[in-house]
Amino acid sequence: MNDLIVHPGIVANRERIVEDGFWRKVRRAAGKVPFLEDAVAGYFCAADPASPAKVKASILAALAYFVVPTDLVPDFIAGLGYSDDAAVLYGVLRLVHHHITDAHKSRAAAVLLKERPTDAS
Repeated sequence: MNDLIVHPGIVANRERIVEDGFWRKVRRAAGKVPFLEDAVAGYFCAADPASPAKVKASILAALAYFVVPTDLVPDFIAGLGYSDDAAVLYGVLRLVHHHITDAHKSRAAAVLLKERPTDAS
């Protein structure tokens, strides 16, 4: 199973899925998803060349699940839509939390602060 997690073809596919839709999903989910900062920190961890291959592959799998619109519980269902995404991300991020550095977390916070919509009133 470990070889399957880091199989180059599978990892490359997950990386394409994440690259194609992650930031768009982050912008749509801003203010609606309490785990968004953790997801973005995980993204930066996965993009970090210092992160081990198994860590990158695991995070990319969880982020791909978050990005793909067709999952166990569709995201548009109020109150439940992101619960499955949160569970998958939480589980993976708990397993690899020691690889998510303060730098990843700070960068995530800064990006989300920049992306946050401003009040026009």
